[in-house]
Amino acid sequence: MTRRTDWAEYDAGLAAPDDRGRGGDEAYDDAAYGETGRDVEAGDGAVGGPRRGGRSRGGAGQRGRRRRGGFGDPPGAAQDDGPPDPSRAGRGEPSGDPAERARNICLRLLTGTPRTRKQLADALRKREIPDEVAEEVLSRFEEVGLINDSAFADAWVESRHHGRGLARRALARELRTKGVDSTVIDEAVGQLDADQEEETARELVARKLRSTRGLDRDKRLRRLAGMLARKGYSEGLALRLVRQALEEEGEETEDLEFGE
Repeated sequence: MTRRTDWAEYDAGLAAPDDRGRGGDEAYDDAAYGETGRDVEAGDGAVGGPRRGGRSRGGAGQRGRRRRGGFGDPPGAAQDDGPPDPSRAGRGEPSGDPAERARNICLRLLTGTPRTRKQLADALRKREIPDEVAEEVLSRFEEVGLINDSAFADAWVESRHHGRGLARRALARELRTKGVDSTVIDEAVGQLDADQEEETARELVARKLRSTRGLDRDKRLRRLAGMLARKGYSEGLALRLVRQALEEEGEETEDLEFGE
């Protein structure tokens, strides 16, 4: 028989993410949500202007005990359920109410960055929270707006497209790995139309083009088109944009073929 949970004492403390001092656009800053250390090549930087935010220098203060996570952090990064509860663990007592533990785990994870429901469910399962308790806690978090997969997907698309130049196909693939529903994914990536996607790809080629000068023409083609392919752009679009860029530099491209 599933026990009922008294939420009254927690409702006062459950606020939407924007109420935690991470309001507006700051909540979806690339520094928090962009993947660092991946897909970085010479000349391949953020698209559409410099990235905001940056790596924290510190460890000072209460938050210094654990590194904050963000979009794209690898599984197992030190952010599963935050520091122990001093009221129990600090006294060496065993964990108590599983619903209370589940709420604390979710709140600690959500403090660093928004999470999808599946990400939180996986964290609770890893911490051996009973499924029925996890379901109740996650449903309540959705009710009060602390879990919102639609907002998560919209923010992911905004951050990863403008910050990393990813195409719709790559964005959809990443969101699927986060457990976002396919309908929600379609709505999120629908923010980007074909013209906007092509313009971003063109900017990526222009930025990368400078670092390929001095190489032979075929190698330049492979590097530029390969960079676009890794970001989710189609082969046809990649080849067309690279040819145009090389032609503007005086290269002959009639006999160029895409491929390694």
